[in-house]
Amino acid sequence: MASHRRPKQPSRTRVTVLTTAAAAAVALSANAANAAPSEKLSKDEVKAKVDKLYEQAEQATEKYNGAKEKQQKLQKDISTIQDDVARGQEELNKLRDGLGSLATAQYRSGGIDASVQLFLSSNPDDYLDKASTLDQLSSQQVDALRKIQDKQRELAQERAEATEKLKDLAATRTELGNKKQEVQGKLAAAQKLLNTLTAKEKAQLAQEQQRANRSSTERVDLGDDAPPASGRASAAFSAAQSQIGKPYVYGATGPSSFDCSGLTSWAYAQAGVSIPRTSEAQANIGTRIGSVGDLKVGDLVFFYGDLHHVGLYAGNGQVLHAPHTGAVVRYEAIGNMPFQFGVRV
Repeated sequence: MASHRRPKQPSRTRVTVLTTAAAAAVALSANAANAAPSEKLSKDEVKAKVDKLYEQAEQATEKYNGAKEKQQKLQKDISTIQDDVARGQEELNKLRDGLGSLATAQYRSGGIDASVQLFLSSNPDDYLDKASTLDQLSSQQVDALRKIQDKQRELAQERAEATEKLKDLAATRTELGNKKQEVQGKLAAAQKLLNTLTAKEKAQLAQEQQRANRSSTERVDLGDDAPPASGRASAAFSAAQSQIGKPYVYGATGPSSFDCSGLTSWAYAQAGVSIPRTSEAQANIGTRIGSVGDLKVGDLVFFYGDLHHVGLYAGNGQVLHAPHTGAVVRYEAIGNMPFQFGVRV
């Protein structure tokens, strides 16, 4: 006989899921149909957005530079501490060897007395406590044990310091990687925007950038209203002038490419003056100059509220700097950026 079983009905849960999915699909289709197509940005709009991304990339670059500088310092400190620990351990071994020689001599002469047995204890502090009740130690023995105690404490402190610095180094490396990714992300976003332009628009932007680089890398009228701040400021400015036309590359300190603080720190290094690596740190040295009218050639000049950009004052309202990705070391009107203050090194 044929079966007359009723077909199995879908569960209530399955019906609900299918209904919800179908409704969502209909809604998405409706939204897609009604959504207006995204408008293509004009060349000037793309340029404005790209310039903003370059500025944000430079902000991240200065944080990257700071983390990199900290990493290098920590690595140097750790290396020094490890060398000190190695030398200290060698000194401690020699002191212990001296105690061993004393014990051997006593053993050969008839046995190790109680004081020396305590003297060779693995716990010098415990030994001194017990030995205070034994009036058998010579001043030479006490002095030797004190030296061992001091060396042990010193080594323990140095090892603890190295451990803390290693933790700090690990955190700094993480920060460095994050800031590098942030910079690269901003630059990739800028490139993505540029890729939306037509070949003709790209060529026009490239020509504009070339004209800006060319016109501002040529000898501009710097005037004579601002003499050099000092001999070393003059030397630093001359060094920076010799790099005009070199490309901006984030994290670079020369001599083939620079970022903003890389150029200023390199220039002053050529004048025999060591200044910090980052713009934020450079802002905290020397004498602060609040007015553009009081600036002299070679003074450091800082821009934007967070001080993420720095250059060298060139005179006649001009700054010599490494601007941003896509540009080169060049002169620019100081009024083109939000000036904060200057610093005389």
